[in-house]
Amino acid sequence: MIKINAVDTIAAISTPVGEGGIGIVRLSGPLSIAIADKIFYPASGKKLSGSAPFTTHYGKIRDPKTQEIIDEVIVTVMRCPKSYTREDVVEINCHGGLQPIKRTLELVLQNGACVAAPGEFTKRAFLNGRIDLTQAEAVLDLIRSKTEESLKVAITQLEGGLSGRINAIREEALNMASELEAAIDFSEEDTGVPDKAKLSESIDRTITGLEKLIGTYDKGSILREGVLAVICGKPNVGKSSLMNLLLKRDRVIVSSIPGTTRDAIEEMIALRGIPMRLVDTAGIITTKDPLEKEGMARSGKYLAAADIAILVLDHSMKIDDADRNIIKMCAGKKKIVVINKTDLAKKIDTKEILGSLSGYKPIEISVEKRKNIDLLEREMVDAVWSGGFTQGESAILSNARHKELLDKALMSMLSVKKAIKADEPYEIAAIDLKEAIMALGLVTGKDISDDILDRIFERFCIGK
Repeated sequence: MIKINAVDTIAAISTPVGEGGIGIVRLSGPLSIAIADKIFYPASGKKLSGSAPFTTHYGKIRDPKTQEIIDEVIVTVMRCPKSYTREDVVEINCHGGLQPIKRTLELVLQNGACVAAPGEFTKRAFLNGRIDLTQAEAVLDLIRSKTEESLKVAITQLEGGLSGRINAIREEALNMASELEAAIDFSEEDTGVPDKAKLSESIDRTITGLEKLIGTYDKGSILREGVLAVICGKPNVGKSSLMNLLLKRDRVIVSSIPGTTRDAIEEMIALRGIPMRLVDTAGIITTKDPLEKEGMARSGKYLAAADIAILVLDHSMKIDDADRNIIKMCAGKKKIVVINKTDLAKKIDTKEILGSLSGYKPIEISVEKRKNIDLLEREMVDAVWSGGFTQGESAILSNARHKELLDKALMSMLSVKKAIKADEPYEIAAIDLKEAIMALGLVTGKDISDDILDRIFERFCIGK
């Protein structure tokens, strides 16, 4: 744990670069207030060092050497330990232009502060014990949340929902470890024999708790990362028009001329709480044109990586070899079969579709008439949640690092159960139990190395 008086004072711009209403320069560390006092000239004439905690002050930023006025600002003072980092924190609210905020940061650095590393404010909050590591990582998820659902997951983790579950499991594992250690230390005494039935119940509870958390990962990773949904089909079946309709804006050029879309076009949408990378691909055909061939290659790459393939067929055309080839390309993929242009006379052989795509019932739509688009959207959502999830869970696993560590903890606990059931020496079970406890501690940061911390926080932006 870092001591507050043993660290440098850091500073950074905490708002996006560019023009805006305000721009914030944030300081954290033991000299934050003293540094601010050197460049801030309050209208009241009173120094910040004599101010009460959680107060705001109006005044001007001046260059102390030249007395040049840089900006008219509001300064907020937050004293340790009741601040984001549990250190003295000062936030200088400047006008949001590039020059005022840039000059203010330069003055702060000239008067004793150091440039903050990416995520260093949040890292200090963790190191000073204000939040654990899962909560620190949730800050980044909160910033990057793409939908209301992913925001809720991040808020739950920030409030300690996930770490509370993990700490409860770890606490039970620690209690088991103490019983086993006592049995090992006092093996020749009656008091050293643990109640095997109770021990087995505790092991089973721990395993069940881990399995339930791990079971939420698919949903959590979808909400965090999104899914890749690729619209595919031969030229002129209405892929681009469908893309525009789902986006609810004209993003893709639409034309009756086949081959208008020659490159994959990707956009992010939020579909009923699910972040979805929606891709409109070039129509897949056999061609000698070099540009079209490159478009085909890119379509194939997107389709290979797709979580969901939205296969579009033409209601007004018979199935041909190009359609059959695309159906083969979609083999093994989770897919939604769409028959577009139902406003035109039917020529497609629905029986052939059902035979080629066994188990998939086509959705008949008309992009032109806006028919059954809501049905398609529901099908897209159902395709994502086809594994079945409970909405509103108290804790959801969404971080790959957490998943890997919980998998290790589960494997160790299963080994503990096997050893106890086989009446193996308690020393064997104790070793596996320690491995589980260590893995759980790595999730919340109770046992963590500096290099892992650096890798976690380097993904943050500077100023957070």
